[in-house]
Amino acid sequence: MDLLQMIMSAQGGGAVQHLSQRFGLDEGQTASALEHLVPALMGGMQQNVQSGGLEGLLGMLGGGNASQILDNPEAVHEPETTETGNSLLGQLLGSKEVSRSVASEASANTGIGADILKQMLPVVATMVMSGMSKQQGSSQGGLLGMLDSNNDGSIADDVLGLAAKFLQR
Repeated sequence: MDLLQMIMSAQGGGAVQHLSQRFGLDEGQTASALEHLVPALMGGMQQNVQSGGLEGLLGMLGGGNASQILDNPEAVHEPETTETGNSLLGQLLGSKEVSRSVASEASANTGIGADILKQMLPVVATMVMSGMSKQQGSSQGGLLGMLDSNNDGSIADDVLGLAAKFLQR
């Protein structure tokens, strides 16, 4: 199961339901937001690994409440989830400008206000790390395998393809 599907189906859809409630969206809007935000976060993760940030990502996978948010979907309402997500965004995307750009791009594609998506992004980042933690544990080979979406043994082509797709929008 891919990461997006894992998040969407966590707790029988409870994670999406709670995310919808927290941000005042219907579940269709939330699903659409996730369809745009999760790949952007995965792209940030791939770029981070390519630029030598693997150690930091492995540390994030191993600790904190990020690893348990999909088991406890009510956690999307907790301030700690947002705090954790903001730390994750700093590692994954690097700057607030990139986060704003991701939210603006998702807004243009979903019709959901960029302000809502900016607020949602840290929670979704925590959900992504939870899914990665559940899928792969904290082994380096598992993480690299997940980032190598075409299973050719290299993530370089995956990063370039994702960047090209993002720039074409």
